[in-house]
Order: sequence, then C-alpha cells, then structure tokens
Amino acid sequence: MRSLDNTGVDELQEPGLPLTDDTPPGANEEPAAAEAAGTPPGPGWCWLCRSSPCASRVQPEAKKKACCPGVGLFYTLLSAFLFSVGSVFVKKVQDVHAVEISAFRCVFQMLVIVPCLIYRKSGFIGPKDQRIFLFLRGAVGSTAMILLYYAFQTTSIADATVISFSCPVFTSIFALIFLKEKYSLWDALFTAFAITGVILIVRPPFLFGSNTSGMNENYTDHLKGTLASVAHAVLAAFTLVIIRKMGKSVDYFLMIWYYVVLGLVECVVVLFILGEWSLPYCGLDRLFLMLIGLFGLAGQVFLAKALQVEKAGPVALMRTMDVVFAFIFQIIFLNDVPTWWTVGGALCVIASSTGAAIRKWCHNTK
Repeated sequence: MRSLDNTGVDELQEPGLPLTDDTPPGANEEPAAAEAAGTPPGPGWCWLCRSSPCASRVQPEAKKKACCPGVGLFYTLLSAFLFSVGSVFVKKVQDVHAVEISAFRCVFQMLVIVPCLIYRKSGFIGPKDQRIFLFLRGAVGSTAMILLYYAFQTTSIADATVISFSCPVFTSIFALIFLKEKYSLWDALFTAFAITGVILIVRPPFLFGSNTSGMNENYTDHLKGTLASVAHAVLAAFTLVIIRKMGKSVDYFLMIWYYVVLGLVECVVVLFILGEWSLPYCGLDRLFLMLIGLFGLAGQVFLAKALQVEKAGPVALMRTMDVVFAFIFQIIFLNDVPTWWTVGGALCVIASSTGAAIRKWCHNTK
C-alpha cells in the first residue's frame, strides 16, 4: 500500500521520465506557506514546475493541436487536382457559353457559401472600411473566372493553364504600383522568363511564320484563348493585391460571397447582351455544370486551408502541379498531346513562378 506522500509524486511523474531527487528546496513547504498566508493555490497548480496547469499535462495537449507535417502541401496538391478536373469538365460541356458556365458555378457556390456565412456569423456585407475592396475583389475575380473558362473552351487546357501561371509576374508589378513594394532585377528576370513562355505558346506569325502544326483548333481561336488567359492572369494578379491589401480583417468566406454574387450579376448581364442563354440539352452536361461549381469551391477552400497551415512559398511551388495535371488530363481525357512549343513555354513560365516563389520565401525567412 502506497503512502500519502508517494501518491502525489506518482501523479506528477510523466511516463518514461523518472523523477529524481533534484526537487527544489522548500517545494514541499510552499503549500503550507500559501495556506497560512490565506491564498490557497488554484486547482491544477503544480508546486514542482510552479505553473498552473502543470506543464507536463499541457504538453500532450499542445502536441495534439500541432499540425501534421506536410498537410499544407497535401491541401495544395488536392486543390490543384480539383481545379484541373474542373477545367476538364469545362472543356467537356457542349453548346454552353463560358459565361453561362460561370453563372452556374456562381449559383452552386452560393448555395454552399450562404450556410457557411450563417454558421460563422460573418454577415453578408462586411466591415464598412473594407466594402470597396470586397466589391473590387468580387468584380475583378469573377471577370478573371469568365476569361479563364473562355480560354479553356477556345484553346487547349495546357496552354490556358500555363499562361495563367504568369500571374506572379503581374502581381509583383501591381504590388510595386499600389502597395509600394520593391521591384528588383530578379523580378525583371522572372518577368522576362514568363513573357518568353507566353510567346512560345502563342507563336505569333510575325515570329514563327504561318506554321501552326500541332493545334487542334484554328489559329484565330487559339489566339483568342491565349489573350483571354493573359487577361485572366492580369486580373488574378490584381485580385491578389486587393486580398493582400485587406489582410486578415475579412473572413475568407465573405470574400467568396462577394465573388459569387457579383459574378452572377455580371454573367446575367453579359448573357442578356449576347443572347447566349440556353439550358444544356444533355443530362451529362448538367452534371458537369454542378461538378464545376463544387470542384471550384472545394479547390478554393483547400487552397485557403493550405495557406493557413503552410508558408506561402512552398504552397506557390506546389501549385505548379496544376500544369502537370493539365498536361496529364489533356492527354488522357481529351486525346490532345501538347506540342513541344507548349512544353517549352510551360518550362519558362514554371521557372518564372518558381523563382519568384523561392525568392519571396527566402526573403521572408531572413
């Protein structure tokens, strides 16, 4: 049978860490002194480590809350996969305009966002001093989405995805103009790499002649798609600068709310002007439209989660897997083998975005 004194010691002893005789002098007298002074210790107070609660008991809880190493990169990889699958669905939908696809995506995302905002009690308007930025983020971001879907429909998925990855170049330029951030020679070099990659993909006739071998679409459609991709990259970069300006003062779901509401209004207006509104005839196309909305929202959520638990540098590097998935899915599901010009352009653009991400990462870790 254990004595009373040994019982208290055994409860404080951590498994695997035997308690020695190095107990500070007077440790056993402190409870009596505290009671004599009329200030009894609170529950959970440890006289050995002099803290409440005991550090040996808090440590396991802290370990439970620690994030699993690499989970942020896994979220980024999953986000890239979902975005790439969504782009295949956009390409597979027949006789539905890109603006209408964007409208369907906004509707389905709205059905998910509304319960999230109600649950999080974030409201639907946002802080008064941030509303103008929320409005700009929603209008510019939704326009970028429409342009990207138009690019997917008029050119190959690989070309549109690669060109959209020139976004970091424009982000650096906009950050210099609006946020007064530094623009170094390294940024200029990365810009040159990105422009070279876009030129290799576009293949303008005044540089490459009339050779358009390897293109499944005519050159006019290819040029429209690549220009839409460049415009998407510019607007996406402007959107990132707006988000950076707002910082963490606005709930991310509220940003998506403005994005889908303003996007839906914009899509309805454009469809009314173009007269392109038409319901899909095939039931499979309707399924694709729903999946585009769900996969797009899931990709955004996982990307946001990745940025919450992982540094921006590794996330930006892992996001280049979008290009890899685009090439793979284009070959498997669309039977469209990318040209060597596209591969060369992809390497230049990836080198540009990767270099920018590594430089930013190293700068932030100093």
